[in-house]
Order: sequence, then structure tokens, then C-alpha cells
Amino acid sequence: MKVILLQDVKSLGKKGDVVDVNDGYARNYVLPKKLGVEANGKNMNDLKLQKANEQKIAKEQLEAAQVFAAEMEKDEVIVSIKAGEGGKTFGSVSSKEIAVAYKEQCGKEIDKKKIQLPEAIRNFGVYEVSVKLHPKVTGKLKVKVTELK
Repeated sequence: MKVILLQDVKSLGKKGDVVDVNDGYARNYVLPKKLGVEANGKNMNDLKLQKANEQKIAKEQLEAAQVFAAEMEKDEVIVSIKAGEGGKTFGSVSSKEIAVAYKEQCGKEIDKKKIQLPEAIRNFGVYEVSVKLHPKVTGKLKVKVTELK
């Protein structure tokens, strides 16, 4: 019997796969536990429409991430930190501080977990920080670190 999986099943496959299983296994395990549905014409058509919809949504998210990355490259965020004698900084600039400053200065939100700092920013100056907006899109953001007055 052919079955369309509604959830990931360890020994069979992933959600949305069409698999061939024994009739008894399908009737006694897969169908009653709502792990899958019988692969008839209506269900196959529903699966095809669902996959097309998922592809459309994924494409829209990719395009939105590309547009946001292009806008982000034009922006510059200014973060101020305390300094001691001789221009030495106290502490460093974290991804959370960059995300908060970006929201305050540019009015757009970035998840702090998506900001990728190769190492902590401990000096004054202008840095280019990469932000992972989508698995295929990484944007660059200029961060200017200044002394808190």
C-alpha cells in the first residue's frame, strides 16, 4: 500500500514522502496514529499543492532576505562603550548591543543570534559584521564603535 507520510517516521522517511508499506503495517500503525494517509488521487493532489505552496513561501522569504540585506549594507550603526585612561576600552561590544542599537537607530529588528562576530569587538573603529538572514543570504552591517562621553 502506498502511503503519504504526514510526519517524519524513523524507519520509513520524512514528512511528505510517498512510501510503499505492507497493508497490515499501514492499517494497524501508520494510519491509526495519523503518521500518514493513503496515497489516493485526492491526497496526491493535496500533497502536490502543499509542496508548491511551500516552494512559493520559501522563494518569497529568500527574496525578502535579499532585499533586507541590500538595505542593511547602506546602514551604519554607532555603538558607544566606556573607555579608561589611554583609550583602553572596558569590556567589548556584543551582538545583543549591536541588535539593540540597530533597532533604535534604523527602526528594524535583527535577531542577535543571527549576528556573526568572529571575535569580540574590543577597540574603537569601524567594523563590518556579517548577519545571516537566510541560509542562502548573508548581509553586511557597518558598526562604528565610539567612546562613551
